[in-house]
Amino acid sequence: MAGSNNLGFKRLINAFGFSMQGFKAAYKHEEAFRQEVFALALAIPLGIWLGENAVEIILLIGSVLLLLVVELLNSAVEATVDRFGGEHHELSGRAKDMASAAVLIMTITAVMTWLLIIFF
Repeated sequence: MAGSNNLGFKRLINAFGFSMQGFKAAYKHEEAFRQEVFALALAIPLGIWLGENAVEIILLIGSVLLLLVVELLNSAVEATVDRFGGEHHELSGRAKDMASAAVLIMTITAVMTWLLIIFF
């Protein structure tokens, strides 16, 4: 029983390490991710300052955090598609375009969230 808890804890430690590797890789190789990290660095204090209650604060900050999540998934799709060859394939292009569209939708959602909370 104690061994399984240790394995569970060790698994969590390993998962955290893999996540940190993912953050480092995205920050190193993805300009959009670096820009969004900068936006998050601004969004945290601004969200706390501009949000009138806990719900508004989490919506302001959370919308930017979700943008980072979608950007990470977009980057993962792009890396995977690029890994399997440089030749153009309709499905590869479609996968990359769809992932990019997800980033666009999340960006619009974050901007709308900020505008609606700040001005209404």
